[in-house]
Amino acid sequence: MSSRRSGTYSLLRMLGNWQQDNARIPRWRQLADALRLLILDGRLALDTRLPGERELAAALTLSRTTVSSALAHLREEGYLESRQGSGSRVVLPDTRSIPTRAAASAARDLSTAALSAGPEIHQAYTQALTVLPEHLSKTGYDQLGLLTLRETIASGYTARGLPTRAEEIMVVNGAVSALALVLRMLTGPGDRVVVDHPTYPLAIAAIQGASCRPVGVSLPQHGWDVDGFAATLAQTAPRLAWLMPDFHNPTGRCMDAATREAIATIAARMRTTLVVDETMVDLWFDAPPPPPLAAFDRHDNVITLGSAGKSFWGGLRLGWIRASARTIASLAQTRDTLDLGTPLLEQLATRWLITHSDTFLPARRAMLNARRHHCGDLLREHFPQWRFQEPQGGLSFWVELPERLATPLATRAEAIDIHLGTGTRFGLSGAFERYLRMPFALAPEEMENALLRIKPLWLALNKGGLQIKRNVV
Repeated sequence: MSSRRSGTYSLLRMLGNWQQDNARIPRWRQLADALRLLILDGRLALDTRLPGERELAAALTLSRTTVSSALAHLREEGYLESRQGSGSRVVLPDTRSIPTRAAASAARDLSTAALSAGPEIHQAYTQALTVLPEHLSKTGYDQLGLLTLRETIASGYTARGLPTRAEEIMVVNGAVSALALVLRMLTGPGDRVVVDHPTYPLAIAAIQGASCRPVGVSLPQHGWDVDGFAATLAQTAPRLAWLMPDFHNPTGRCMDAATREAIATIAARMRTTLVVDETMVDLWFDAPPPPPLAAFDRHDNVITLGSAGKSFWGGLRLGWIRASARTIASLAQTRDTLDLGTPLLEQLATRWLITHSDTFLPARRAMLNARRHHCGDLLREHFPQWRFQEPQGGLSFWVELPERLATPLATRAEAIDIHLGTGTRFGLSGAFERYLRMPFALAPEEMENALLRIKPLWLALNKGGLQIKRNVV
C-alpha cells in the first residue's frame, strides 16, 4: 500500500500556533507534541508520509537539528517509521489503538460530543429480537431500508411540518455515510461544496475524501450570514451546500424560520442543491427548532440527512436520507457501488426508539440541559478569560480563548490523558486556533475533575496574559 504525502503547507496549517516563546519546553519537544496531537486526532492519517527534514525545517524556520530531534522522539514513541530514502510515515505504537478517541476509556475525552447509551437502548434491542424471526425468511438485503422504519421516519417529518412519504426515505449507515453517498452521486473531482465555517470535521473529511473543495461561509456573532451565503454561491458556483441549521456543530445555534426560507430561496435561485444535516435536531433545550429547512423548499432542491446517533446512541450507526422519490431512486442506484443495505436488527431497534421517544427524550434533554449549566458555571469560575455563548441545543460550547493557544493547550492536556477538540479541527486552512469545542456530555463529577486538571496547564500557558474578561452569557 502506497503512502500519501502530506504537503508542507497543509501540515503547517494543521499545526497551527504550536510554538510558545515563553515556554520552558524545548522547541523540538513542542513540535513533537503538536505532531503527536495531529496523529491522535486523526488529522494526520496513518501511513501519511511527512515532508523531509530539510523541507520541514525551512518551512517552520527551525534548525534541522530541532526538526530531527522532534521526529526522532516520535520514532522512539512509535508514532513514526522511517526508511532510508523514503522519509517518515505515520504509524501507531503497538500499545496504541487506531486514533478514533474510542480507545481513551481511561482518559477524559473532551474532544467527542456524544452520550453513552441509556437503558432504553437495551430495551429497544430486546424488542427488536422478538420481531426479528418474522424477517428471517427474507434475504435481508434492502437498499432503501425496512418499510415500517421508513414509514415511521416519514411520519416524524410530516408531524414537524414537512409532508413525507416512505418512498422519500432511504435508511443508511449513519449521517456521514449519507453525506458520502450524496457526494458520490452529485459531485466530481474538483467540485466546490459550500459549508458553514466553522463546521463539523467529518463533513470536511467526507467532502475532501470525495476530491471536492470545501468553501466556507463564516458564521457571524449570531445566526447565519444570508448575504454572505448568497455571494459565495454566486462567486463559486458550488455543486452543493452542506448546512447544519438545527443546533449547529460546534456552535449549538439554531437557524430561525425566516433564515431557513431565505436560504432555501437563494439555493433554488442559484440551482445549488442543499444538503441539510439534522443530526442534533432532537437535542433542544428551551424550544424545539422551526420546521425542517426542506419545508421551505418548493423545488425539491433540499436533501435532508437524519441520524439516530445523537438522539439515541452512536452505536446504532443508523441514519437516513429524506429527498424526492426520484432522488431516492437515483441514490439507490449509486449505493450499489458502496453497500447492500443497513443491518436489520439496528433498523428494528431504531423503529422502536423513534416510536417510544416521547417516553425518554424529554429526560435526556433535561439531563443535557443540567450538564450544560453545570459546565458553563465551571468554565466561568475556573477559566474567566474564556468566552462563549449559551448553545440553544446540541452537546457542546464553542469557546473563544484570549490568544491563539488551542493547540498548545491540547498538546499539554494530551500528556495528562485529557483529549481536547481544538478549533482547527472545525475550520479550513488552519482557522480557529483561538477556539475549543467543549462538550458538556460528561457526568458532572467527571467534567469538574477534567477541568480542574486542565486549569494549571492553562494558567502556565497564559500567565501574565490579558486582563481577565467576563464570559458572554
